[in-house]
Amino acid sequence: MTVKDITKILEDFAPLSYAEDFDNVGLLVGNASAEVSGVLVTLDTLENVVDEAIAKKCNLIISFHPIIFGGLKKITGKNYVERVVIKAIKNDIAIYSNHTALDNARHGVNAKICEVLGLLNTQILIPQKNTIKKLTTYIPNDNLEEVKNALFAAGAGDIGNYSDCSFTVEGSGTYKANADANPTKGSIGTTHTENEIMLTCVFGKNEQSAVVNALLSSHPYEEVAYDIQTIENTNQYIGMGMVGELDKELSETAFLNHLKLKMNAKLVRHSNFLNKPIKKVAVLGGSGSFAIGAAKAAGVDVFVTADLKYHQFYEAENQIVLADIGHFETEQFTKNLLVDYLTKKIPNFAIHLSESITNPINYF
Repeated sequence: MTVKDITKILEDFAPLSYAEDFDNVGLLVGNASAEVSGVLVTLDTLENVVDEAIAKKCNLIISFHPIIFGGLKKITGKNYVERVVIKAIKNDIAIYSNHTALDNARHGVNAKICEVLGLLNTQILIPQKNTIKKLTTYIPNDNLEEVKNALFAAGAGDIGNYSDCSFTVEGSGTYKANADANPTKGSIGTTHTENEIMLTCVFGKNEQSAVVNALLSSHPYEEVAYDIQTIENTNQYIGMGMVGELDKELSETAFLNHLKLKMNAKLVRHSNFLNKPIKKVAVLGGSGSFAIGAAKAAGVDVFVTADLKYHQFYEAENQIVLADIGHFETEQFTKNLLVDYLTKKIPNFAIHLSESITNPINYF
């Protein structure tokens, strides 16, 4: 398998189009056409991780965090980022990152946290906007089923737990072919009227290229009339953070002990206790201060995240408990998630879970 083959499998799980605009995701180092000898999955790509990849004969590193975030004007080895890039290139090792694409994925980082904590009835905390597209096109009656089936096979028409969703309206289409045309129906220079069906269906923005190709290849007309709109509906299955429920209520101290145990956290920084039981929980892996308002609006009892600053704890406003367990701690199971997924998809391939320690924070 090539690097591109394996990253395509990852992008079926976490499409890069769902990454945040500020992020740097995808293949960061290496040749997409290179044949892969083995894959090493890690949270961060540091020099010790590249050394581990060399030792395990892995020439592809799947790293949740991107080693290259901003632009590199020089690569001289003066800092850890440049040294990692140099060492990877010298040893023909590719580096790929999916970061916020995996954060936003339905079964990604936050779903894994929910699984570890045993949360039920989960849903997205902050659904992502501008991710749903709507296709409208016009098809001769006799060709409707063929075109519809091609569109559905390309990913159009999926809404939540339903597939093959569409809406049709009958009408008449007109056109007049010029001398350079090769009309499927009608004659050059004559206005033709055809009984047609107006078809509309939705699709995810990551599927636009496949959907358009399916339309053009299955439609009988030489020139296909269609338009695509981005609709305002939020995608309830894609977005940042998740909300879920414990199977039974816990006291605040019992929940924090549960949190420390399940998430292997050394400590929990938290806002004031409210002296009420914990049942509904919001989680967001990594730096989640931007979601405090959303967590309060969701009516949760506690919001588990990382990297909260001093004054941000005040934002709890005695409405919820904020629990900061650390950046690494919230995301540590991400590499297990990726290994499990890849192992299921390519079971006879060498997929390794990195054993290198990459957490930069120590506790005394």
